[in-house]
Amino acid sequence: MKTHASGTFEVKLAPQEPDNSPAKTANLGRMSIDKQFHGDLEGTSQGEMLSYMTEVKGSGVYVAIERVNGTINGRSGSFVLHHTGIMSRGTPQLSVTVVPDSGTGQLAGIAGTITIKIENGKHFYEFEYSVPPVTEG
Repeated sequence: MKTHASGTFEVKLAPQEPDNSPAKTANLGRMSIDKQFHGDLEGTSQGEMLSYMTEVKGSGVYVAIERVNGTINGRSGSFVLHHTGIMSRGTPQLSVTVVPDSGTGQLAGIAGTITIKIENGKHFYEFEYSVPPVTEG
């Protein structure tokens, strides 16, 4: 059964030096991610993003992995998110999914997808997820 969570988040992206010299001149970028979630999901995340911008304005791609630590609808633990974002001449396509078997604590077994919206510079998330019932042991 899917559960819905929603709220806001702040994100700080910090440019990082590429690990190899050719990346510096190939329109490749790397950034660290630091987020604070509010709402049904209360917590933080840290991660990294790789990006590429084409010579065509408004086209490019990014991939990111971030580990979220927090509490969602009363259950605490952590899980990992995988992002794939493609921009084609200004038209975005974004996929953010929970990495299978990445959940810990009361979030072990979590699965789901997140939709991100940005309105007037403020970030919002909608999280559709499922998580197995907590078993008493």
